[in-house]
Amino acid sequence: MSWQDGFLFDLGDEVTMVQQAARDFAEKEVLPLAAKIDHEHYFPKELLPQMGALGFMGATVPQELGGSGLSQVAYCLIIEELAAACASTSIIVSAHHSLCLMPILDFGTPEQKETYVRPLAQGKQLGCFALSEPGTGSDAAAMTCYARRDGSDYVIDGTKNWITNGPEADVCVLFAQLDSSKGHKGVCVFVHPMNLKGISRGKKEDKLGICGSPTCSITYDGVRLSAAHRLSDEGRGFQVAMQTLNGGRTGVAAQAVGIARAALRDALAYSKQRKAFGKLIHEHQSIANYLADMITKIDAARYLTLSAAHAKDLKREYSRQAAMAKLFASEVAMEVANLGVQIHGGYGYVKDFPAERHLRDAKITQIYEGTSEIQRIVISSRLVSE
Repeated sequence: MSWQDGFLFDLGDEVTMVQQAARDFAEKEVLPLAAKIDHEHYFPKELLPQMGALGFMGATVPQELGGSGLSQVAYCLIIEELAAACASTSIIVSAHHSLCLMPILDFGTPEQKETYVRPLAQGKQLGCFALSEPGTGSDAAAMTCYARRDGSDYVIDGTKNWITNGPEADVCVLFAQLDSSKGHKGVCVFVHPMNLKGISRGKKEDKLGICGSPTCSITYDGVRLSAAHRLSDEGRGFQVAMQTLNGGRTGVAAQAVGIARAALRDALAYSKQRKAFGKLIHEHQSIANYLADMITKIDAARYLTLSAAHAKDLKREYSRQAAMAKLFASEVAMEVANLGVQIHGGYGYVKDFPAERHLRDAKITQIYEGTSEIQRIVISSRLVSE
């Protein structure tokens, strides 16, 4: 058993096969592109149909709707393997699957599912999730993007910010305020194609990390949506967002585990080649201690992530577990990536080596889909109420 597997229990034949297929694809197709994706801010569009054919884009979607019908545990392992090769590629898939596909699958009508889920699950279209705004990040209930009724239609005005996959997306799950006097109970959620009149996309953000994952703002200027575009009932948008983010947090936790694994993989390989004071650096106690801490925390983060994913598979309440996994795994990713740079010394600080990329990529896992501060609020509030 490789240290990268990290399991002392049987995942079952199907999940093990999925994990191996994801690892093979990541190592053969994704890892060779990772430096180009990062350095050139390159969107790996050619990978999407391949991942669609392998069933990664719609991993947990039922087979009758074009997906693979896999468990959340299997999905998290797919994201981990992709992230161990390229963090940008992993979040393209995670945002598409967890944030766009899942709310349509969970709350959509049969007509909406047939229209949107199948092409998204097969990787023929790419999805995004529009919740955050320029002035309302963590405080999602304070959104100022409004939906105004006009007969049986809704007219949308406002701007959404930090939209992962936004520049390339074909489909969007949108949250807008219908009645601000009701606060979060006035939020509605819609699903729509991105080619509608009145929708404009801002410039691609020039980010610290995950540089191949395209991010932009989306502006709605009098965009008309019919009632057929509304997901769930009026006023349930915030509930939809929170349920969706729970699932998304397990995906980000898995991404963080993958990034940490990549940082350890590269640091371990370097420690077996680099000599200092007459011996390989992994033979020095300080470096050996770093390596021991890195693998221990990676395994702990993985188990916490898969525990949350397993709770979702069992249809149990798992919001605390998802928040714990996301909080801990993201902090582990930052710590391990930082130690990876330290082990590389000066070489860890230059772009010729991937160590610095892992550190830059790790930071965002503490921010998106709920900051670490928000995760602590979720964890403590759930703990008190249990």
